[in-house]
Amino acid sequence: MTSAAEKRLSEMGLSLPDAPAPAANYLPYLKAGGLLYVSGQISQGADGLIRGRLGETMNVDEGAAAAQACALSLLAQVRAACDGDLGRLRRVVKLTGFVNSAPDFTDQPKVINGASDLMAEALGEAGQHSRSAVGVAALPMGVAVEIEGIFEIA
Repeated sequence: MTSAAEKRLSEMGLSLPDAPAPAANYLPYLKAGGLLYVSGQISQGADGLIRGRLGETMNVDEGAAAAQACALSLLAQVRAACDGDLGRLRRVVKLTGFVNSAPDFTDQPKVINGASDLMAEALGEAGQHSRSAVGVAALPMGVAVEIEGIFEIA
């Protein structure tokens, strides 16, 4: 089943990956009432992990692309949680983004815009959300970005 969001992503030249398997002892997502909590999705694409540190080995545009990859993985997890029907997604409630940052890097919000912009463009009003963008000294496996999300589903 192809949802309106997946059609819009296709028009944008993007597609959802398979939902990534957990890398340790945790659930990829957890449903509680009408909310879906999706565990942190690390930056990875078709060529593997997107590694780097913002302000040292990566610039803001590269970081935003890594955040966009995280957003696609988040939506893939939502689709998996909804038995393959992304049309059950009602709204993105909150994203929390972690950016692997050099000590003097302060543009974490611009990096996480890569995910926020994708959600808004693919989902319209339902993609608008609250958000945090935090700089950290390191992320698992040296990835550039990790984002977790809370979603309202039917």
